[in-house]
Amino acid sequence: MASPIQRDTRDGVEVAGGLDRAAAILDAFDATHRELTLASLVRRCGLPRSTTHRTADRMLRLGWLDKPDDRYRIGQRLFELSGLVPLRHELREAVLPFLHDLHAAVKVAVQLGVLHGTEVLVVEKITGHRPMPMLSQVGGTIPAYCSALGRAILAWSPAEAVDTALSGALAARTPRTLTDPDAVRRELAAIPDRGWAVEREEGNIGVTCVAAPVFGPLGEVVAALSVTGPSAAVRSERAGPPVQLAAAAASRAYSSRR
Repeated sequence: MASPIQRDTRDGVEVAGGLDRAAAILDAFDATHRELTLASLVRRCGLPRSTTHRTADRMLRLGWLDKPDDRYRIGQRLFELSGLVPLRHELREAVLPFLHDLHAAVKVAVQLGVLHGTEVLVVEKITGHRPMPMLSQVGGTIPAYCSALGRAILAWSPAEAVDTALSGALAARTPRTLTDPDAVRRELAAIPDRGWAVEREEGNIGVTCVAAPVFGPLGEVVAALSVTGPSAAVRSERAGPPVQLAAAAASRAYSSRR
């Protein structure tokens, strides 16, 4: 039997190993596909039905998947392991108190995100009693070029990171989205003097976001935190200072842990 961490070749065709198959099945799940029937899982992971069923059954026994009825979902064991990821354990734990303080001050949704290539990974989110269904879930991603979180990070990032984030086509999520890389770069250049990034209805019409960077012990940008809410309620000149103060306090707390 082939090692689960290798890929073997049979008759000139590369065959996925056990971990590759498990990864394909896990990748089938996302924020809009939290539970999948076997047929849906097969369609989304791209593996043969028999292979999908056999691999999923093994993942059920390991606790990587759960299947309370006729639908598969991510298992409890992966949730337990996710708490050991340094990003969640160190960054989230250091910043979370300041997210709570910021949410109490602004009364709208607050988020913490980190840059991952061309996207921002949402590490934490607090919405309180006001639902914001258009926001990405924790673990979800949003484009860096048209989000305040992404811009707050990119404004202090090396040129290579900015080039990566602005590579390829920049899709217009709304009529207000900046899709010209030069226009985005001009926006990034203005952020350090202001202290915070702003995204006005570029991701969702009627929603504005203001974000500020979180720095590590060497002065490197590691994340950003933001406030997001209805454009009528989130004004950058009012939301910017408390966001900047919260980010600065979070930077000190995170740096002291490192």
